[in-house]
Amino acid sequence: MTGSQSGAQAGAQSGAQAGAQSGAQAGAPAGDMHPIERRSFEILASRVDLSELTAGVRQVVGRVVHATADIGFATSLVLDEAAVDAGTRALAGDAVVVCDAEMVRAGLGGLDARCFLGAVEAGPGGFPTRSARAMRHAADRHPTGALVVVGCAPTALEAVIDLMEAGSFRPALVVGLPVGFVGAAESKVRLRRAAQSTGLPAISNVGERGGSAAACGAVNALKRMAMRPEGLR
Repeated sequence: MTGSQSGAQAGAQSGAQAGAQSGAQAGAPAGDMHPIERRSFEILASRVDLSELTAGVRQVVGRVVHATADIGFATSLVLDEAAVDAGTRALAGDAVVVCDAEMVRAGLGGLDARCFLGAVEAGPGGFPTRSARAMRHAADRHPTGALVVVGCAPTALEAVIDLMEAGSFRPALVVGLPVGFVGAAESKVRLRRAAQSTGLPAISNVGERGGSAAACGAVNALKRMAMRPEGLR
């Protein structure tokens, strides 16, 4: 091997290590990644610093930002390590994942993800909405231990909170990231208050933004952590 070849190889290894380090600081998952995914996390790391976040929170925030290409989630997401731990424990125990929309369910491969919209109809004049009724149907079927994911409909999240406050629904974790100009921000404020009063773990964000990509990003981050050896993040 020539000196120039050795230097090039060392430079490549150094660059790869630097990229891996920057990616890890941006919440990149440990282990092998597709080159496109790796490059995405390197770009993410160049645009936002997540290094001050705790390990599990950083994984979730980084995955949501990666999934949406929306840097705003780096500061608008609201979660803590207790919520991360609750989610990873639930998924490690094969919990049912209740989804408010088929788009959310489709983004959660490898999990027992279920959406009950097809089992219900909206009420007269559209209220209660199908999304709200589907969550009530889900609560009847899975009253305890489910991981609830709302990535579309604020009315679904409102129904979940009503049931939580009534004591008839106790999920392992609620990921509340509905999107929209009507009710989304308000439902997430209410979720945070309900989580405080009931002690149930929750992940949400501040504002009108959200959506299925963000919700799936959060849950897929939890899934990756649940699949790792205990304590490795």
